[in-house]
Amino acid sequence: MSLTKSVLCFCISIIIFCSCEDTHSKKNKPDQKINTTKNNTKDTTTTKLDHTKQQDSQKNTTSSKDEPFKLTNENLRAFMEQYGKENPETLVKIGTRYGDIHIKLYKETPIHRANFIYLVKQKYFDETFFYRVAKNFVIQGGNSDRQQMANRRFEIGEYTVPQEPIKKLKHVRGAVALSKQWVDNPSNRSTPYEFFIVVSKNGAPHLDGEHTIFGKVVKGMSVADKISNVPVDGSEWPKENIFIKAEVIK
Repeated sequence: MSLTKSVLCFCISIIIFCSCEDTHSKKNKPDQKINTTKNNTKDTTTTKLDHTKQQDSQKNTTSSKDEPFKLTNENLRAFMEQYGKENPETLVKIGTRYGDIHIKLYKETPIHRANFIYLVKQKYFDETFFYRVAKNFVIQGGNSDRQQMANRRFEIGEYTVPQEPIKKLKHVRGAVALSKQWVDNPSNRSTPYEFFIVVSKNGAPHLDGEHTIFGKVVKGMSVADKISNVPVDGSEWPKENIFIKAEVIK
């Protein structure tokens, strides 16, 4: 009887011990799952954030690349200095229905020269006319009443060109200079798009120091004279449009 009791007590002890071990094991398993889930969630969130940043960065880069370049007063000098080095040409042909005018550009006025070459290569002048004829004085080109011209100016940029005064250069017959805005222009900057050719036999000395002379006519002055004698209206605009076709020769 005593042996039976002993065996029974031993069996009960084993059952109780095993039951305690199972309970402890089940408590550990949920804790491990929670920790694993937290780690996975944190990693996934970080990955999503990093991916989102990469996408935003790519969008910003793409937007910057897609944005068209435009000239401004702020970027003009640096751009034209570099452009002038890469485009050293100094001879331009201005074609009209009256014939061709060849203009030699001065290296002494590098920004004006580079600006003129740039606009010629951008085909800007091909949308313009000799729109002003002041008899026995100047003929002026680089403007028109066509929408294409306004569109090209918008695409190229809104800017002006700083003066590059060269004392030895005078407004003699055949001199080529950029026009300028006379009102609200304290820095005396040039209008980049419009140029004029002096046709007066006596030149235009009263303009000396007012404009940057950046070139001279070396061939086709007789063509300039023909243009200077066309009929004009009260605003000196030719009654028949004189289209321009500009080309860099060398």
